[in-house]
Amino acid sequence: MKDLKKYPGFKAYIIMNNEGIVIRWDQVDTEMPYDRAVHHASLVLDLCTKTRTHMQNLFDFPDNQVESIQLRTDEYEMIISQYGNFTLVVIQDSRAVEEVAPIAHQEIPGGADDKIEG
Repeated sequence: MKDLKKYPGFKAYIIMNNEGIVIRWDQVDTEMPYDRAVHHASLVLDLCTKTRTHMQNLFDFPDNQVESIQLRTDEYEMIISQYGNFTLVVIQDSRAVEEVAPIAHQEIPGGADDKIEG
């Protein structure tokens, strides 16, 4: 978590179990109230459940496995990742992310858009 806090644009994180119980939470500059962390936890777990259900209905195994969810608005970006019985939510400033990682949006040679000749 200390490394996440050093990342430019980092705003907050929430760690919860998959029953919605918030285990740890923190916010940069100001303290996030516990009730706000619980509110986020409730909405995030509902989103994860619905996403997993719809992905399983749309795609066959193994393409239907959801490892993480990334939501982006003009103000912030939320990255949600579930592992085992725990869920990590990271909230960051989307403007800072654009400034730090513009290379992430460039086309990678050998990517899905390249044609395979044989």
